[in-house]
Amino acid sequence: MSRTSTDIDEPADPEADQPPPGDDHAFLGHPRGLATLSGLEVWERFSFLGMQAILVLYFADTVANGGLGMDPGTAASVSAAYGTMVYLVSVAGGWLADRILGSYRAVLWGGILIACGHYAMAVPTAGMTWVGLGLISAGTGLLKPNVASMVGKLYRTDDERRDAGFALYYMGINIGAFAGPLITGWLGEHQGWHWGFSAAAIGMTAGLIQYVLGRRHLAGREHSATSVSEAAALAPDAMRSSPRLRPGGPPVMKIIGSCLAFAVLATALALAGRLTMDGFVDLLTLVSVIAPVVYFAVMFRSPRVTAEERGRLRPYVVLFLASVAFNFILFQAYSTMMLLASTNARTEILGFHFPASWYASALGAFEVLLAPVVAALWVRMGTRQPHSSNKIAIGVILGGLSFLLMMIPTSGHSGDTYQMAAWWIVGSYLLLGLGDILLETSGMSATTKLAPKAFSSQTMALWFLSLALANGIQAQVVKVYGEVSNPVYFGVNGAVAVAVGLAVIALAPWLRRTMHPVH
Repeated sequence: MSRTSTDIDEPADPEADQPPPGDDHAFLGHPRGLATLSGLEVWERFSFLGMQAILVLYFADTVANGGLGMDPGTAASVSAAYGTMVYLVSVAGGWLADRILGSYRAVLWGGILIACGHYAMAVPTAGMTWVGLGLISAGTGLLKPNVASMVGKLYRTDDERRDAGFALYYMGINIGAFAGPLITGWLGEHQGWHWGFSAAAIGMTAGLIQYVLGRRHLAGREHSATSVSEAAALAPDAMRSSPRLRPGGPPVMKIIGSCLAFAVLATALALAGRLTMDGFVDLLTLVSVIAPVVYFAVMFRSPRVTAEERGRLRPYVVLFLASVAFNFILFQAYSTMMLLASTNARTEILGFHFPASWYASALGAFEVLLAPVVAALWVRMGTRQPHSSNKIAIGVILGGLSFLLMMIPTSGHSGDTYQMAAWWIVGSYLLLGLGDILLETSGMSATTKLAPKAFSSQTMALWFLSLALANGIQAQVVKVYGEVSNPVYFGVNGAVAVAVGLAVIALAPWLRRTMHPVH
Protein backbone atom coordinates (compact mmCIF):
# COMPACT_ATOMS: atom_id res chain seq x y z
CA MET A 1 0.00 0.00 0.00
CA SER A 2 1.43 3.45 -0.91
CA ARG A 3 2.23 5.93 1.82
CA THR A 4 0.59 9.34 2.08
CA SER A 5 2.49 12.59 2.29
CA THR A 6 1.68 12.76 6.00
CA ASP A 7 3.22 9.34 6.49
CA ILE A 8 6.42 10.54 4.91
CA ASP A 9 6.79 13.15 7.65
CA GLU A 10 7.77 10.32 10.00
CA PRO A 11 11.24 8.74 9.99
CA ALA A 12 11.69 5.85 7.59
CA ASP A 13 12.41 3.64 10.59
CA PRO A 14 9.43 3.69 12.99
CA GLU A 15 11.79 2.96 15.87
CA ALA A 16 14.01 5.95 15.10
CA ASP A 17 12.26 8.20 17.58
CA GLN A 18 12.45 5.63 20.39
CA PRO A 19 15.24 5.61 23.01
CA PRO A 20 17.71 2.73 22.79
CA PRO A 21 16.63 -0.46 24.60
CA GLY A 22 17.64 -0.69 28.25
CA ASP A 23 17.95 3.08 28.71
CA ASP A 24 14.48 3.72 30.09
CA HIS A 25 15.46 4.02 33.80
CA ALA A 26 19.25 4.34 33.59
CA PHE A 27 19.54 7.97 34.78
CA LEU A 28 17.92 8.61 38.17
CA GLY A 29 14.92 6.56 37.05
CA HIS A 30 14.79 8.32 33.68
CA PRO A 31 16.12 7.51 30.18
CA ARG A 32 19.89 7.84 29.84
CA GLY A 33 19.40 10.28 26.99
CA LEU A 34 18.13 12.77 29.56
CA ALA A 35 21.66 12.92 31.03
CA THR A 36 23.14 13.73 27.59
CA LEU A 37 20.61 16.47 26.83
CA SER A 38 20.78 17.93 30.35
CA GLY A 39 24.58 17.96 30.11
CA LEU A 40 24.40 19.86 26.84
CA GLU A 41 22.08 22.42 28.42
CA VAL A 42 24.45 22.86 31.38
CA TRP A 43 27.13 24.13 29.04
CA GLU A 44 24.82 25.95 26.64
CA ARG A 45 23.27 27.91 29.52
CA PHE A 46 26.73 28.41 31.05
CA SER A 47 27.78 30.17 27.87
CA PHE A 48 24.51 31.93 27.02
CA LEU A 49 23.54 33.24 30.47
CA GLY A 50 27.14 33.74 31.52
CA MET A 51 27.49 36.07 28.56
CA GLN A 52 24.08 37.67 29.09
CA ALA A 53 24.85 38.46 32.75
CA ILE A 54 27.63 40.80 31.64
CA LEU A 55 26.21 41.88 28.26
CA VAL A 56 24.08 44.76 29.53
CA LEU A 57 26.95 45.89 31.79
CA TYR A 58 29.32 45.76 28.80
CA PHE A 59 26.90 47.83 26.74
CA ALA A 60 26.52 50.42 29.54
CA ASP A 61 30.18 50.63 30.53
CA THR A 62 32.29 53.50 29.25
CA VAL A 63 34.39 53.12 26.12
CA ALA A 64 37.47 53.87 28.23
CA ASN A 65 36.71 50.78 30.34
CA GLY A 66 36.18 48.57 27.29
CA GLY A 67 32.38 48.99 27.05
CA LEU A 68 30.19 50.50 24.35
CA GLY A 69 29.13 53.61 26.29
CA MET A 70 25.34 53.24 26.00
CA ASP A 71 22.96 54.87 28.48
CA PRO A 72 21.25 52.35 30.81
CA GLY A 73 17.85 52.40 29.08
CA THR A 74 19.38 51.87 25.64
CA ALA A 75 21.70 49.14 26.96
CA ALA A 76 18.75 47.24 28.44
CA SER A 77 16.70 47.73 25.27
CA VAL A 78 19.45 46.47 22.96
CA SER A 79 20.08 43.50 25.25
CA ALA A 80 16.36 42.64 25.11
CA ALA A 81 16.36 43.05 21.32
CA TYR A 82 19.18 40.52 21.10
CA GLY A 83 17.01 38.11 23.11
CA THR A 84 14.13 38.81 20.74
CA MET A 85 16.27 37.91 17.74
CA VAL A 86 17.52 34.71 19.42
CA TYR A 87 14.03 33.32 19.91
CA LEU A 88 12.60 34.56 16.61
CA VAL A 89 15.15 32.43 14.79
CA SER A 90 13.83 29.39 16.68
CA VAL A 91 10.94 29.23 14.17
CA ALA A 92 13.32 28.41 11.33
CA GLY A 93 15.22 26.08 13.66
CA GLY A 94 12.16 23.98 14.37
CA TRP A 95 11.17 23.89 10.71
CA LEU A 96 14.64 22.88 9.53
CA ALA A 97 14.71 20.07 12.10
CA ASP A 98 11.31 18.78 10.99
CA ARG A 99 12.00 18.98 7.26
CA ILE A 100 15.74 18.74 6.58
CA LEU A 101 18.27 18.29 9.39
CA GLY A 102 16.48 16.23 12.02
CA SER A 103 16.63 17.15 15.69
CA TYR A 104 20.08 15.71 16.38
CA ARG A 105 21.84 17.54 13.52
CA ALA A 106 19.92 20.77 14.18
CA VAL A 107 21.15 20.79 17.78
CA LEU A 108 24.71 19.90 16.71
CA TRP A 109 24.96 22.67 14.10
CA GLY A 110 23.26 25.11 16.44
CA GLY A 111 25.89 24.43 19.09
CA ILE A 112 28.69 24.94 16.57
CA LEU A 113 27.29 28.34 15.56
CA ILE A 114 26.89 29.36 19.21
CA ALA A 115 30.50 28.43 19.98
CA CYS A 116 31.74 30.39 16.94
CA GLY A 117 29.67 33.37 18.06
CA HIS A 118 31.21 33.39 21.52
CA TYR A 119 34.71 33.10 20.06
CA ALA A 120 33.90 36.09 17.83
CA MET A 121 32.78 38.12 20.87
CA ALA A 122 36.09 37.32 22.55
CA VAL A 123 37.76 39.55 19.95
CA PRO A 124 37.95 43.06 21.53
CA THR A 125 36.27 45.07 18.78
CA ALA A 126 32.70 46.38 18.58
CA GLY A 127 32.26 44.96 15.06
CA MET A 128 33.05 41.42 16.18
CA THR A 129 30.58 41.83 19.06
CA TRP A 130 27.72 42.26 16.58
CA VAL A 131 28.99 39.40 14.40
CA GLY A 132 29.14 37.18 17.46
CA LEU A 133 25.65 38.08 18.61
CA GLY A 134 24.33 37.26 15.14
CA LEU A 135 25.98 33.82 15.15
CA ILE A 136 24.71 33.07 18.66
CA SER A 137 21.20 34.10 17.64
CA ALA A 138 21.24 31.71 14.66
CA GLY A 139 22.75 28.87 16.68
CA THR A 140 20.39 29.22 19.61
CA GLY A 141 17.44 29.26 17.22
CA LEU A 142 18.54 25.85 15.95
CA LEU A 143 19.43 24.37 19.33
CA LYS A 144 16.81 25.51 21.84
CA PRO A 145 13.50 24.31 20.35
CA ASN A 146 14.98 21.03 19.19
CA VAL A 147 16.84 19.95 22.30
CA ALA A 148 13.65 20.43 24.34
CA SER A 149 11.74 18.46 21.71
CA MET A 150 14.28 15.64 22.04
CA VAL A 151 13.62 15.50 25.79
CA GLY A 152 9.91 15.06 25.05
CA LYS A 153 10.69 12.15 22.67
CA LEU A 154 12.27 10.21 25.53
CA TYR A 155 8.84 9.66 27.11
CA ARG A 156 5.41 8.44 26.07
CA THR A 157 2.69 11.09 26.31
CA ASP A 158 1.04 9.29 29.24
CA ASP A 159 4.31 8.70 31.14
CA GLU A 160 3.92 10.21 34.61
CA ARG A 161 7.70 10.78 34.78
CA ARG A 162 7.44 13.31 31.97
CA ASP A 163 7.07 16.50 34.09
CA ALA A 164 9.69 15.20 36.53
CA GLY A 165 12.02 14.57 33.59
CA PHE A 166 11.58 18.12 32.36
CA ALA A 167 12.23 19.35 35.90
CA LEU A 168 15.54 17.45 35.99
CA TYR A 169 16.36 18.76 32.53
CA TYR A 170 15.61 22.24 33.76
CA MET A 171 17.85 21.65 36.78
CA GLY A 172 20.67 20.99 34.30
CA ILE A 173 19.86 24.27 32.60
CA ASN A 174 20.16 26.09 35.89
CA ILE A 175 23.42 24.48 36.92
CA GLY A 176 24.81 26.25 33.88
CA ALA A 177 22.85 29.39 34.74
CA PHE A 178 24.43 29.36 38.20
CA ALA A 179 28.01 28.66 37.14
CA GLY A 180 28.13 30.86 34.04
CA PRO A 181 27.80 34.30 35.65
CA LEU A 182 30.30 33.34 38.39
CA ILE A 183 33.05 32.72 35.85
CA THR A 184 32.19 35.26 33.16
CA GLY A 185 31.27 37.89 35.75
CA TRP A 186 34.55 37.67 37.60
CA LEU A 187 36.58 37.65 34.39
CA GLY A 188 34.50 40.44 32.83
CA GLU A 189 34.73 42.84 35.75
CA HIS A 190 38.34 42.05 36.77
CA GLN A 191 40.14 41.15 33.54
CA GLY A 192 37.95 42.71 30.83
CA TRP A 193 34.58 42.00 29.24
CA HIS A 194 36.03 40.01 26.35
CA TRP A 195 37.75 37.62 28.75
CA GLY A 196 34.29 36.82 30.07
CA PHE A 197 33.06 36.15 26.54
CA SER A 198 36.04 33.80 26.05
CA ALA A 199 34.93 31.68 29.01
CA ALA A 200 31.49 31.39 27.43
CA ALA A 201 33.10 30.11 24.21
CA ILE A 202 35.03 27.40 26.03
CA GLY A 203 31.88 26.31 27.88
CA MET A 204 29.88 25.82 24.69
CA THR A 205 32.73 23.81 23.18
CA ALA A 206 32.66 21.47 26.18
CA GLY A 207 28.92 21.03 25.75
CA LEU A 208 29.30 20.02 22.10
CA ILE A 209 31.90 17.38 22.96
CA GLN A 210 29.73 15.63 25.54
CA TYR A 211 26.68 15.83 23.25
CA VAL A 212 28.46 13.99 20.44
CA LEU A 213 29.87 11.39 22.83
CA GLY A 214 26.38 10.63 24.21
CA ARG A 215 24.51 10.62 20.91
CA ARG A 216 23.76 6.87 20.96
CA HIS A 217 21.35 7.37 23.86
CA LEU A 218 19.17 9.93 22.07
CA ALA A 219 15.77 9.35 20.50
CA GLY A 220 15.23 10.76 17.01
CA ARG A 221 18.93 10.88 16.07
CA GLU A 222 18.12 9.04 12.80
CA HIS A 223 15.38 11.51 11.84
CA SER A 224 17.15 13.65 9.30
CA ALA A 225 17.18 14.65 5.68
CA THR A 226 18.37 11.11 4.96
CA SER A 227 15.10 9.75 6.35
CA VAL A 228 13.12 11.94 4.01
CA SER A 229 15.27 10.83 1.07
CA GLU A 230 14.68 7.18 1.95
CA ALA A 231 10.95 7.86 2.17
CA ALA A 232 11.12 9.50 -1.24
CA ALA A 233 12.67 6.36 -2.68
CA LEU A 234 9.78 4.35 -1.27
CA ALA A 235 7.10 6.71 -2.50
CA PRO A 236 8.48 9.06 -5.18
CA ASP A 237 5.06 10.07 -6.45
CA ALA A 238 3.93 11.19 -3.01
CA MET A 239 7.22 13.01 -2.55
CA ARG A 240 6.81 14.91 -5.78
CA SER A 241 3.21 15.79 -4.96
CA SER A 242 4.12 17.21 -1.57
CA PRO A 243 6.19 20.40 -2.07
CA ARG A 244 6.86 20.78 1.64
CA LEU A 245 8.85 17.48 1.56
CA ARG A 246 11.04 18.30 -1.40
CA PRO A 247 14.47 19.62 -0.46
CA GLY A 248 14.16 23.36 -0.76
CA GLY A 249 10.34 23.17 -0.96
CA PRO A 250 8.26 26.35 -0.70
CA PRO A 251 7.88 26.57 3.12
CA VAL A 252 11.60 26.23 3.80
CA MET A 253 12.49 28.52 0.91
CA LYS A 254 10.02 31.10 2.18
CA ILE A 255 11.66 31.09 5.60
CA ILE A 256 15.18 31.31 4.18
CA GLY A 257 14.11 33.89 1.63
CA SER A 258 12.36 35.99 4.25
CA CYS A 259 15.42 35.90 6.53
CA LEU A 260 17.71 36.91 3.67
CA ALA A 261 15.34 39.66 2.56
CA PHE A 262 15.13 40.96 6.13
CA ALA A 263 18.94 40.95 6.44
CA VAL A 264 19.43 42.68 3.08
CA LEU A 265 16.77 45.29 3.86
CA ALA A 266 18.22 46.01 7.30
CA THR A 267 21.74 46.31 5.89
CA ALA A 268 20.61 48.62 3.09
CA LEU A 269 18.67 50.86 5.47
CA ALA A 270 21.60 50.98 7.89
CA LEU A 271 24.05 51.93 5.14
CA ALA A 272 21.64 54.62 3.97
CA GLY A 273 21.41 55.99 7.50
CA ARG A 274 17.69 55.22 7.67
CA LEU A 275 17.93 52.42 10.24
CA THR A 276 19.18 53.45 13.66
CA MET A 277 19.70 51.17 16.65
CA ASP A 278 16.33 52.29 18.04
CA GLY A 279 14.70 51.63 14.69
CA PHE A 280 16.15 48.11 14.56
CA VAL A 281 14.90 47.40 18.08
CA ASP A 282 11.42 48.62 17.11
CA LEU A 283 11.47 46.45 13.97
CA LEU A 284 12.34 43.34 15.99
CA THR A 285 9.52 44.09 18.43
CA LEU A 286 7.07 44.38 15.54
CA VAL A 287 8.23 41.05 14.10
CA SER A 288 7.95 39.41 17.55
CA VAL A 289 4.27 40.42 17.66
CA ILE A 290 3.41 39.39 14.10
CA ALA A 291 5.28 36.05 14.06
CA PRO A 292 3.24 34.16 16.70
CA VAL A 293 -0.05 35.52 15.32
CA VAL A 294 0.83 34.21 11.86
CA TYR A 295 2.11 30.93 13.22
CA PHE A 296 -1.00 30.24 15.27
CA ALA A 297 -3.14 31.09 12.22
CA VAL A 298 -1.17 28.62 10.05
CA MET A 299 -1.56 25.80 12.57
CA PHE A 300 -5.26 26.43 13.17
CA ARG A 301 -5.98 26.42 9.42
CA SER A 302 -3.63 23.60 8.41
CA PRO A 303 -5.39 20.52 6.91
CA ARG A 304 -2.68 18.41 8.55
CA VAL A 305 -4.01 19.34 12.03
CA THR A 306 -6.91 17.18 13.17
CA ALA A 307 -10.02 18.57 14.86
CA GLU A 308 -8.91 17.07 18.17
CA GLU A 309 -5.45 18.64 17.90
CA ARG A 310 -7.00 21.98 16.92
CA GLY A 311 -9.15 21.88 20.04
CA ARG A 312 -6.05 21.51 22.21
CA LEU A 313 -4.39 24.47 20.49
CA ARG A 314 -6.99 26.86 21.96
CA PRO A 315 -5.91 26.41 25.59
CA TYR A 316 -2.33 26.51 24.39
CA VAL A 317 -2.88 30.15 23.37
CA VAL A 318 -3.62 30.94 27.03
CA LEU A 319 -0.46 29.16 28.16
CA PHE A 320 1.46 31.07 25.50
CA LEU A 321 0.27 34.44 26.84
CA ALA A 322 1.05 33.37 30.41
CA SER A 323 4.58 32.54 29.29
CA VAL A 324 4.91 36.00 27.74
CA ALA A 325 3.85 37.69 30.99
CA PHE A 326 6.24 35.66 33.14
CA ASN A 327 9.26 35.81 30.85
CA PHE A 328 8.84 39.57 30.49
CA ILE A 329 9.73 39.64 34.20
CA LEU A 330 12.30 36.83 34.09
CA PHE A 331 14.44 38.30 31.33
CA GLN A 332 14.80 41.53 33.26
CA ALA A 333 16.86 39.58 35.77
CA TYR A 334 19.60 40.06 33.17
CA SER A 335 18.82 43.65 32.20
CA THR A 336 17.15 46.13 34.57
CA MET A 337 17.89 44.03 37.66
CA MET A 338 21.58 43.85 36.64
CA LEU A 339 21.66 47.61 36.15
CA LEU A 340 19.95 48.13 39.50
CA ALA A 341 22.41 45.78 41.20
CA SER A 342 25.41 47.56 39.66
CA THR A 343 24.30 50.99 40.87
CA ASN A 344 22.05 50.57 43.91
CA ALA A 345 22.84 47.25 45.58
CA ARG A 346 25.68 46.33 47.88
CA THR A 347 28.16 43.90 46.43
CA GLU A 348 29.28 42.57 49.78
CA ILE A 349 28.01 39.76 52.00
CA LEU A 350 29.66 39.08 55.37
CA GLY A 351 32.72 41.06 54.30
CA PHE A 352 33.11 39.27 50.96
CA HIS A 353 33.05 41.52 47.90
CA PHE A 354 31.74 40.16 44.61
CA PRO A 355 30.97 41.45 41.08
CA ALA A 356 27.44 42.79 40.57
CA SER A 357 26.89 40.21 37.79
CA TRP A 358 27.12 37.45 40.42
CA TYR A 359 23.58 38.32 41.44
CA ALA A 360 22.48 36.51 38.27
CA SER A 361 23.96 33.33 39.72
CA ALA A 362 21.55 33.53 42.64
CA LEU A 363 18.69 32.85 40.22
CA GLY A 364 20.42 29.76 38.88
CA ALA A 365 21.38 28.59 42.37
CA PHE A 366 17.79 28.72 43.61
CA GLU A 367 16.58 26.80 40.59
CA VAL A 368 19.29 24.15 41.03
CA LEU A 369 18.21 23.68 44.66
CA LEU A 370 14.47 23.80 44.06
CA ALA A 371 14.16 21.86 40.78
CA PRO A 372 14.83 18.40 42.29
CA VAL A 373 12.43 19.19 45.13
CA VAL A 374 9.71 20.09 42.65
CA ALA A 375 10.52 17.04 40.51
CA ALA A 376 10.31 14.71 43.53
CA LEU A 377 7.04 16.35 44.61
CA TRP A 378 5.43 15.72 41.21
CA VAL A 379 6.58 12.08 41.24
CA ARG A 380 5.24 11.58 44.77
CA MET A 381 1.89 13.17 43.93
CA GLY A 382 1.53 11.25 40.66
CA THR A 383 -1.93 11.82 39.21
CA ARG A 384 -2.84 14.05 42.20
CA GLN A 385 -0.42 16.81 41.16
CA PRO A 386 -1.90 20.19 40.10
CA HIS A 387 -2.99 20.64 36.52
CA SER A 388 -0.34 22.12 34.21
CA SER A 389 -2.33 25.35 33.83
CA ASN A 390 -2.36 25.88 37.61
CA LYS A 391 1.39 25.29 37.87
CA ILE A 392 1.91 27.89 35.15
CA ALA A 393 -0.48 30.38 36.79
CA ILE A 394 1.31 30.12 40.14
CA GLY A 395 4.62 30.63 38.36
CA VAL A 396 3.39 33.84 36.73
CA ILE A 397 2.12 35.16 40.08
CA LEU A 398 5.46 34.44 41.75
CA GLY A 399 7.22 36.31 38.94
CA GLY A 400 5.00 39.34 39.54
CA LEU A 401 5.62 39.19 43.29
CA SER A 402 9.38 39.21 42.69
CA PHE A 403 9.02 42.66 41.11
CA LEU A 404 6.50 43.91 43.66
CA LEU A 405 9.03 43.03 46.37
CA MET A 406 11.51 45.47 44.80
CA MET A 407 9.16 48.35 45.55
CA ILE A 408 10.15 48.17 49.21
CA PRO A 409 13.92 48.80 49.06
CA THR A 410 13.63 51.29 46.18
CA SER A 411 11.00 53.48 47.90
CA GLY A 412 11.53 56.49 50.16
CA HIS A 413 14.82 57.71 48.70
CA SER A 414 15.26 61.31 47.57
CA GLY A 415 18.15 60.54 45.24
CA ASP A 416 19.65 57.64 43.30
CA THR A 417 22.69 57.11 45.52
CA TYR A 418 21.18 54.64 48.01
CA GLN A 419 22.56 51.14 48.45
CA MET A 420 20.07 48.38 49.28
CA ALA A 421 21.05 45.22 51.11
CA ALA A 422 21.96 42.26 48.91
CA TRP A 423 19.17 40.18 50.42
CA TRP A 424 16.48 42.19 48.62
CA ILE A 425 17.68 41.16 45.19
CA VAL A 426 18.43 37.63 46.40
CA GLY A 427 14.87 37.38 47.78
CA SER A 428 13.42 38.65 44.52
CA TYR A 429 15.41 36.00 42.62
CA LEU A 430 14.15 33.31 45.00
CA LEU A 431 10.54 34.08 44.05
CA LEU A 432 11.49 34.35 40.39
CA GLY A 433 13.43 31.07 40.45
CA LEU A 434 10.55 29.09 41.94
CA GLY A 435 8.15 30.65 39.46
CA ASP A 436 10.49 29.78 36.59
CA ILE A 437 10.61 26.11 37.60
CA LEU A 438 6.83 25.89 37.80
CA LEU A 439 6.15 27.67 34.53
CA GLU A 440 8.94 26.59 32.20
CA THR A 441 8.98 22.88 33.07
CA SER A 442 5.19 22.63 32.92
CA GLY A 443 5.02 24.84 29.85
CA MET A 444 7.60 22.89 27.85
CA SER A 445 6.10 19.58 28.93
CA ALA A 446 2.56 20.72 28.02
CA THR A 447 3.85 21.97 24.67
CA THR A 448 5.20 18.55 23.71
CA LYS A 449 1.86 17.01 24.76
CA LEU A 450 -0.39 19.52 23.00
CA ALA A 451 1.70 19.76 19.82
CA PRO A 452 -0.06 18.68 16.60
CA LYS A 453 1.86 15.74 15.16
CA ALA A 454 2.64 17.56 11.93
CA PHE A 455 4.18 20.51 13.82
CA SER A 456 6.08 18.72 16.62
CA SER A 457 9.38 20.63 16.62
CA GLN A 458 7.67 23.74 15.29
CA THR A 459 5.22 23.88 18.18
CA MET A 460 8.14 23.85 20.60
CA ALA A 461 9.53 26.70 18.51
CA LEU A 462 6.20 28.46 19.02
CA TRP A 463 6.73 28.19 22.78
CA PHE A 464 10.04 29.95 22.28
CA LEU A 465 8.25 32.60 20.24
CA SER A 466 6.54 33.49 23.53
CA LEU A 467 10.05 34.27 24.79
CA ALA A 468 10.68 36.39 21.69
CA LEU A 469 7.49 38.34 22.31
CA ALA A 470 8.39 38.78 25.98
CA ASN A 471 11.77 40.17 24.95
CA GLY A 472 10.19 42.31 22.24
CA ILE A 473 7.84 43.92 24.78
CA GLN A 474 10.71 44.26 27.23
CA ALA A 475 12.81 46.04 24.59
CA GLN A 476 10.20 48.81 24.53
CA VAL A 477 9.29 48.97 28.22
CA VAL A 478 12.87 49.11 29.54
CA LYS A 479 13.40 52.35 27.62
CA VAL A 480 11.60 54.11 30.47
CA TYR A 481 13.89 52.53 33.08
CA GLY A 482 15.61 55.43 34.77
CA GLU A 483 13.00 57.85 33.41
CA VAL A 484 10.34 56.87 35.96
CA SER A 485 10.96 56.07 39.61
CA ASN A 486 12.07 52.54 40.42
CA PRO A 487 9.08 51.84 42.72
CA VAL A 488 6.68 52.77 39.90
CA TYR A 489 8.62 50.77 37.32
CA PHE A 490 8.81 47.57 39.32
CA GLY A 491 5.36 48.00 40.87
CA VAL A 492 3.42 48.39 37.62
CA ASN A 493 5.25 45.58 35.83
CA GLY A 494 4.83 43.24 38.80
CA ALA A 495 1.12 44.02 39.20
CA VAL A 496 0.44 43.23 35.53
CA ALA A 497 2.10 39.81 35.88
CA VAL A 498 0.11 38.98 39.02
CA ALA A 499 -3.12 39.95 37.24
CA VAL A 500 -2.28 37.62 34.32
CA GLY A 501 -1.61 34.74 36.72
CA LEU A 502 -4.94 35.26 38.47
CA ALA A 503 -6.71 35.31 35.10
CA VAL A 504 -5.21 31.91 34.20
CA ILE A 505 -6.44 30.51 37.53
CA ALA A 506 -9.92 31.84 36.75
CA LEU A 507 -9.81 29.98 33.42
CA ALA A 508 -8.70 26.72 35.06
CA PRO A 509 -12.00 24.79 34.59
CA TRP A 510 -12.10 25.58 30.86
CA LEU A 511 -8.39 24.77 30.49
CA ARG A 512 -8.74 21.37 32.18
CA ARG A 513 -11.70 20.51 29.97
CA THR A 514 -10.16 21.58 26.66
CA MET A 515 -6.68 20.16 27.39
CA HIS A 516 -8.05 16.71 28.33
CA PRO A 517 -6.54 14.09 28.37
CA VAL A 518 -3.37 16.16 28.82
CA HIS A 519 -2.85 16.84 32.52
